[in-house]
Amino acid sequence: SVDDADRAIGKFCAELIEDGSTLQMGIGAIPDAVLSCLHQHKNLGVHTEMFSDGIIPLVEKGVINNKNKSRHPNKSVTSFAIGTKKLYDYVNDNSSFNFLDIAYVNNPHIIRQNPKVIAINSAIEVDLTGQVCSDSIGHKIYSGTGGQCDFIYGSSLAEEGMPVIALPSTSTGSNGIVHNKIVPMLKPGAGVVTTRNHVHYVVTEYGMVDLYGKSIRQRAKALIS
Repeated sequence: SVDDADRAIGKFCAELIEDGSTLQMGIGAIPDAVLSCLHQHKNLGVHTEMFSDGIIPLVEKGVINNKNKSRHPNKSVTSFAIGTKKLYDYVNDNSSFNFLDIAYVNNPHIIRQNPKVIAINSAIEVDLTGQVCSDSIGHKIYSGTGGQCDFIYGSSLAEEGMPVIALPSTSTGSNGIVHNKIVPMLKPGAGVVTTRNHVHYVVTEYGMVDLYGKSIRQRAKALIS
């Protein structure tokens, strides 16, 4: 479910997305919040590892029409979809969707060929130098890396592309303890999924900062802000 923090993050991410952009976003509250803020946009495209129900209203409204894409124009490109029966019925026999091999869809050199690729991915924690951990909590593996590395890299190579890491500033554990997600250093054992070299934008409910080309001190100050 989408809460106030997710909605604020969605609004900031939507401000980064220009008309004619090509979107990659995954599953969950933040992608849904971003998509819900895009109803006034025009000529958006989709080239993503996966999507969920959130894109249906934008396709129906003609906001997502893929007409500006250079790879597979007029088609939403993905490898798989996860959602409700409504989603599966919607994509079934729908020629505006191309389900393609993941080795192709996630190839950074394919991704970069589309215009204004905006890749929005989440994280478990980000340290003050911009290192991103998105698959483990310390030593404990929490999920997979998915296509994050591929799309962060591909979007950074694309013309006017923009890699975005979007996350709430805190999370609450099952014991009720609140944990910061922007941290001085990653937990011992945490894996770096996206390196500090590849990070551009980091967005929380409090705003967004661009770390690209900044020194370690400048990055720390930006993230603390």
